[in-house]
Amino acid sequence: MLYFSNFRLGAVERNLRGRNFRAVVEIVHIMLLHSNTYMRRGILGVACFDRKELLRDDKVTWEIGCSSHFLNAFNLAALKAFHSFVKIRQKGLQYANMSSETVVTLNNRSVTSESIQECPLPFTYEAAMEALSSLITRKKRDGYSNPNVKYKKLERMSMYIQILGLEEHIADLNVIHVAGTKGKGSTCTFCEAILRECGFRTGLFTSPHLIDVKERFRLNGLEISEEQFLLYFWGCWNQLKDKVTEDLPMPPLFQFLTLLGLKIFVSEKVDVAIIEVGLGGKYDSTNVIQDPVVCGITSLGFDHTEILGDTLEKIALHKAGIFKPQVPAFTVPQLPEAMDVLKQRAHELEVPLQVIAPLTYKRLNGVKLSLSGNHQLVNAGLAVSLCISWLNTKGNWEKLFQNDSSDDSLPEAFLRGLSTAHLSGRAQIVHDSCLGSRNQIGDDESCSGELIFYLDGAHSPESIDACAKWFSNVVKEKIHSPLLSSSEVGNMEEVCSNGCIQHSNGEDESKTIPKRILLFNCMEMRDPEIILPRLVDICASSGSHFSKAIFVPSISTYSKVTSGTSDILLNIPSKDLAWQFNLQRVWERTIHGRDIGMNKNVKMEAAESLPPPEFLYDDISRCNPANGKFSCSAVFPSLPLAVSWLRNSARDNPSLKLQVLVTGSLHLVGDVLKLLRR
Repeated sequence: MLYFSNFRLGAVERNLRGRNFRAVVEIVHIMLLHSNTYMRRGILGVACFDRKELLRDDKVTWEIGCSSHFLNAFNLAALKAFHSFVKIRQKGLQYANMSSETVVTLNNRSVTSESIQECPLPFTYEAAMEALSSLITRKKRDGYSNPNVKYKKLERMSMYIQILGLEEHIADLNVIHVAGTKGKGSTCTFCEAILRECGFRTGLFTSPHLIDVKERFRLNGLEISEEQFLLYFWGCWNQLKDKVTEDLPMPPLFQFLTLLGLKIFVSEKVDVAIIEVGLGGKYDSTNVIQDPVVCGITSLGFDHTEILGDTLEKIALHKAGIFKPQVPAFTVPQLPEAMDVLKQRAHELEVPLQVIAPLTYKRLNGVKLSLSGNHQLVNAGLAVSLCISWLNTKGNWEKLFQNDSSDDSLPEAFLRGLSTAHLSGRAQIVHDSCLGSRNQIGDDESCSGELIFYLDGAHSPESIDACAKWFSNVVKEKIHSPLLSSSEVGNMEEVCSNGCIQHSNGEDESKTIPKRILLFNCMEMRDPEIILPRLVDICASSGSHFSKAIFVPSISTYSKVTSGTSDILLNIPSKDLAWQFNLQRVWERTIHGRDIGMNKNVKMEAAESLPPPEFLYDDISRCNPANGKFSCSAVFPSLPLAVSWLRNSARDNPSLKLQVLVTGSLHLVGDVLKLLRR
């Protein structure tokens, strides 16, 4: 057993019940030397081994030389015990009578505390992020990336599944598999919330993450804990690392995360796993799932055309790749060229494919969807049908809802799920509480304006259309829902488990002047000549004109995975702003027309100092981009500088309500959320 002096930690054994405690006995023996060691439960008792305390120390400096088997799937209890020891040493040795000499024996290797404090602990969360970053590759993601490799992507995925011992368990996950161009994440999130409200234990895998990679894995509606993530991450990592060969290298990032999600859901014994396709469908890593219960295809459009093809027919064929023989599938109304492909593929595989109409307000019975925008009625309708089909197959629909007799009404559990589902960065509204709310700054209501961020990671022409319609509608509403303060951004899961919070400070809306500002960036593979004009035209047609536009580079890099507490926001390298200046030119031409005679050779310079106060008040009609003076738009060298300027502008202009639409990139939205959470 584990001993500290003559104190036997039976509490440790109780906390590890249900796990292979003998593995701990064989691997970890910890003793405090010197007979004068002072021990009592009040100092080093059970609290040191509480689940919330384990694996959360990123600063302790320890490294143990041991084989990777120490961390394989069968010895996760050993990792847990080791981190418990780390916590005990960190906390317990603060007491005067505690010995400073500690011996750890791992796999017959003994080291003292002094000799192992020189290197960083290899099992921390930051170490996991470094490991994940090493999996990032620039190779094409289409399944045909390298004709010289021995195994194709899905063949490799199947081999990884066997290494992890999951091949016999994936069918037990009772998967709902969802592909599409837009609305995949929303549809999956609705499905998860509905089935959770029906009483099932749920697992949800979505991508990408906005702030922290743990967002991709939800258990029963909650983001996986850091402890759980580390246990499963290092278990999978070392099992795969042990089997690496020239023909079977470590999986790239998304493949590894897909495998990790499957491992988590199998180990946690979820009743249903809702899996969002990453890219395409046919060759996507998630398509290693061979026996889903039901499949869904959301709205199709043009995205990732360099991989999926430049026609809707080609794109639809990739998406239909998740269809499995005779497995029911559902889709939403599509353009004819896409629908024809889906129906043809369904016919070939004898798939019963149904086209689902958007959910109606009548069926919602007065309940408001938690995800904003009329386009969410389409996603919600698809989610409802997917859940009903799943329940008919696995959950006994008639028995569960025998009291819901009306064919047209939705069960109460469905309505609860639809009204509480939460997905960050999609039609999300955040009130910046950094300025200080009315009840925080006393009775002087004139000392600060308002700053509200409207965040939507739209980046395709179709999703930009939906974003523009949503923004135009919500900025005209007096009460916004859901509306979170930036101080609540860090606790979104807790907030939304009890329903979304609404804020209304009761002020007289007529006293504030709305200024609508676009905060924008997009990847260079996108076409701003399409995206920006559509955004401007749709908003203008409803009377929601932009006062200004701000263009910024992203903070997030595509070559590194960082944690939500990373200091990347504080250490931003200078970036080439040529792309942002190009976006600014497209914006100016969109606003003023193409016959303005703008000199394309004008040297563009980012604002080294903050724009003057009159920048907010200058009317667009007075802007003259022909001479390079863009007084209705600006390029900032960094996102933190832009957010700081917005905050200062709101503080200095109490009569203004700054309504900032952040869109064009999920990475940009994630960066803004990180800044607001700090």
